[in-house]
Amino acid sequence: MRVLVVTPTYNEVENVRRHVEAVLARPSRPDVLIVDDGSPDGTAAEVRALAAEHPGRVELLERSGKLGLGTAYVAGFRWALAEQRWDVVVQMDVDGSHDPEAIDDLLARIDDADLVIGSRYVPGGQVADWPWSRRTVSWVGNLYARTVLRNRIRDLTGGFKAWRTDLLTRLDVDSFGANGYGYQIETTYRALQAGARVVEVPIVFRDREVGESKMSTGIALEAVSAVWRIRLRPAASAVPRGRARSGPDDATQPRP
Repeated sequence: MRVLVVTPTYNEVENVRRHVEAVLARPSRPDVLIVDDGSPDGTAAEVRALAAEHPGRVELLERSGKLGLGTAYVAGFRWALAEQRWDVVVQMDVDGSHDPEAIDDLLARIDDADLVIGSRYVPGGQVADWPWSRRTVSWVGNLYARTVLRNRIRDLTGGFKAWRTDLLTRLDVDSFGANGYGYQIETTYRALQAGARVVEVPIVFRDREVGESKMSTGIALEAVSAVWRIRLRPAASAVPRGRARSGPDDATQPRP
């Protein structure tokens, strides 16, 4: 199985080396693509140094400025699909909140799924280091999105996912319009619309130790409005459930 880990960055020079080296050390031998939004702190230069140290396994996609998380993933997915070198694309954060060791847990389920989500809100999942107020906002936000979109995924706002590349091709990644947490919600929902087999595996999510969080009130409010926009304006690329693949009837049903 050929695996690529896609990670957006903005001002993450203090985290990016640790992240890349930890990912490269996993037994599945993932390659790494960093999508950097013009970080002024030298993040891109650090990634170029890592690419020289690990030829063929570390790639850098530089963008002109801070264009947002969702568009960074779209650019990274588009690049990965054009290269046609990987069977699975994993998306994750650079700041340590997503443990690189958990990549193995996601990949362990990819044989019977099209999309595997590292979930904080299934049995065994956990959020560490957050104050109760932030935990409450996250939990309520997921409940809200799950209710409006009428599905059983427990962690719709989670950003640790493993995608089969053929699913990304069918979804047309350029059609994703949301950003921030809204992007995470939209991509999972579009996968379900396309009849994808989606599973959740428990992860422990930790708050970043180094650097500044990119979370803001604007990002949270964008996610709230995006949920209704996602429901009321189905993506043109979404394939109705049951047409996307042949096989047993339950192959296209989302799993709790």
